[in-house]
Amino acid sequence: MRLLKTFSLAKIVAIFLFLFAVIGARAQESLLIGPGDLVHVVYFDAGELNQQSRVTDAGDFPLLMGGNIRIAGLTPEQAAAKIAAFMSSSHYLVNPRVVVTVDSYATQSVSVLGAVHLPGAYPIATGKTISEVLALAGGLLPDADRTVVVQRRVTGELLTFYNANSPLTTPDSSAPGVKRTGTTLLTREVMVYPGDTVRVAHAELVYVLGDVGRPGGFPIVNNDAPLTVLQLISLAGATNKTANPNSARLIRKLPDGKFEDIHLPLSSMQKGKQADRPLQAGDIIYVPFSYLKNALLGVGNIASAAGSATIYRY
Repeated sequence: MRLLKTFSLAKIVAIFLFLFAVIGARAQESLLIGPGDLVHVVYFDAGELNQQSRVTDAGDFPLLMGGNIRIAGLTPEQAAAKIAAFMSSSHYLVNPRVVVTVDSYATQSVSVLGAVHLPGAYPIATGKTISEVLALAGGLLPDADRTVVVQRRVTGELLTFYNANSPLTTPDSSAPGVKRTGTTLLTREVMVYPGDTVRVAHAELVYVLGDVGRPGGFPIVNNDAPLTVLQLISLAGATNKTANPNSARLIRKLPDGKFEDIHLPLSSMQKGKQADRPLQAGDIIYVPFSYLKNALLGVGNIASAAGSATIYRY
C-alpha cells in the first residue's frame, strides 16, 4: 500500500514537472534555438535521460545516448519533436514524449542601428514587435527611411519591411547564403527576437528654402513614387503671400560636384499652366522673397543653408 502511494506521488510529481515544462516551452516556442543557448531536454517516463547542455557552435545538441542532433534554427517545440523522432527511430524509447526548453539564450539583446534616436544594444528576453524594439531606441529620426531590415541571429536571413500603404517587392540579396523577403509594417506586426539586428537606413532628402511655410529638408519616402515640385511645396506649407514664385529656382548637384541653377516656373506650375516635375535626391527648391536681395542669393549660399536646414517627417 505504501509502495502504491509512493508510486502515485512520484507519478503526480512527474506529471506536474512535465506540464510545467510544456507551459514554459510554449511560452517561448516562437524563439529559435541558436548556438550557445543552454537547452534543457525533459523525457516524460524516462527522467534518467533528462539533460541540460549548450548547443554547439555547429548548432548541434549532444545527446546522452550518444551522437549529436541539430536543433539550431528550430523552435523548442520543433526541437522536441525532432529529438522524440530520433529516440524512437533509434529504438531507445517507445513513443517518447519530449519537452525542450531554453534555460538561457546566448544572446539576450537586440541591436538597433541606423536612423534612430538612440542606436545600440537593448536587452530583451523574449520576442518583441518591431514597433516595441524601435521604441526602445527612442523611435525613428525625422530623416529615417521607411525601409526597416531585420537580420535573424540564427539563420542570417534578412527580412525587409516597408512602412508604406502597399507591399514592397524587395529584390533578392546578392550576399551568398542570405535570403531576403519583403512585407509591410502596416499589415503585419513583425516580431524581433534576442540576437536579431534591426537596421533603419537614412532616407535621401530634398529641400525647399526661402519664403514658404516650413522651409527645410524632407525625406523622399513617397511609396517609391518620385516626389514632385508641387508635392514638396505642399509639404512645406505652401508659398507665403510675400513670396515671389516667378523667380523660384531649382538647385541640383551634378555628378562632378558642381551645382546647376535652373529657373523653376513655380507660379505657372501652381496655376496648372506648366507641368509638375519630379525631383531627384538632394534637389533644393528656393522660393525667394518678393524683394530683390533674396532673389539674387548665390547658389553656394543656398546649398550651405540646406546643409543646416531643419528635417521634417511626414
